[in-house]
Amino acid sequence: MFSLAEISSAYRTRFAEFAFEPAFVAMVDQHVADVRTRLDADGPELEPAAPDSERLADYALGFVDALAENDWREPVGHDYAVCRLTAISWLVHSHGLLPGVRD
Repeated sequence: MFSLAEISSAYRTRFAEFAFEPAFVAMVDQHVADVRTRLDADGPELEPAAPDSERLADYALGFVDALAENDWREPVGHDYAVCRLTAISWLVHSHGLLPGVRD
């Protein structure tokens, strides 16, 4: 089982792809919005509040567990799971949800 820190670290490397993959950026942005909605972290503000780190960790770990149950393997490209895990990592990094982690 992975921790939120491990997920965040593993998928932060995908941020480099944002510079040359605009479709990936759009997909991750949609996943960020969906995760915020699931965690009740969206709102009317222009700059949404940071999601609760414990709730995000619970969500992320449940997601990874479901992937493991389905024997998911990370593809070369961008499937649903890669986009979702990258979105989780982006939320962690952009809001500094883990000690010492902030972009």
